[in-house]
Amino acid sequence: MIDIIKYIILGIIQGISEIFPVSSSGHLTIFAHILKIDTSNLTIFLMITNAGSFLALLFFFRKDILSLIVSSWNFIFRRKKLSEEQYLSEKIEFHYVLKLLIAAVPIGIAGLLIKDYLPDNLFFVGTALLATGVLLSIVFYFRNQKFANEVTWKNAMVIGLFQTLAVFPGISRSGITIVGGLSQKVNLKDALRFSFLCYIIISVPVTLLGIYDALNASEEIHVIGYSLAFIFSFIATFISVKFIYKYVKVKNLIHFAIYCLIIGSVAITLHFFI
Repeated sequence: MIDIIKYIILGIIQGISEIFPVSSSGHLTIFAHILKIDTSNLTIFLMITNAGSFLALLFFFRKDILSLIVSSWNFIFRRKKLSEEQYLSEKIEFHYVLKLLIAAVPIGIAGLLIKDYLPDNLFFVGTALLATGVLLSIVFYFRNQKFANEVTWKNAMVIGLFQTLAVFPGISRSGITIVGGLSQKVNLKDALRFSFLCYIIISVPVTLLGIYDALNASEEIHVIGYSLAFIFSFIATFISVKFIYKYVKVKNLIHFAIYCLIIGSVAITLHFFI
């Protein structure tokens, strides 16, 4: 019973920290150590809980995703039947999908190449969280600049390169993509949307790989615990993404930067005592 509660806690932590720019992988590593949960299958566990976040974001952005799919279909297969105005509109949406794919490719390649070599000790995670805090502090610097109204091809490539850093536990994927977007003068709301839609694309192969690894795991996994973590990750992610959009309308991300600096310092300290 106690183990099940621990997995539920980790699922909630995944859901919250995936949306907030504070690194879900870093937090799961920290709390897995604190709760003394077996980390031999941590990579599989991360993939399973990420699947919960993926489905929650898929549901939250279902209208956006459907619109992008329909527009892309129309632009590719029905362009001759479109009016000039419709053609330009569908072209913009189709190009947006291509930009998401461009941004998703670098981290996909990096993840496949080094996923089995990434350290998960608290010192490394804490250091990466400190780096996330510093990077999020940079966002505060960009708060008063003039922003563009769209994500350009160059923006997508730069955001994709920034996002590659998120393969390291403790570097927030949403945080680093937001920093990348703001550095290219993409406004915060658009940077958030681009970041989350990009996450959905990345999560498709990650989720499939997680299912495959879970089915072929050499060591026994806690099926009930993993399942509950998945469910609570879904719930926490959905609630968190609704909250973050309301939050950024009236606040900036400096509070998350401060939090990352604090939790990073705590993780480094715990490294020497756990």
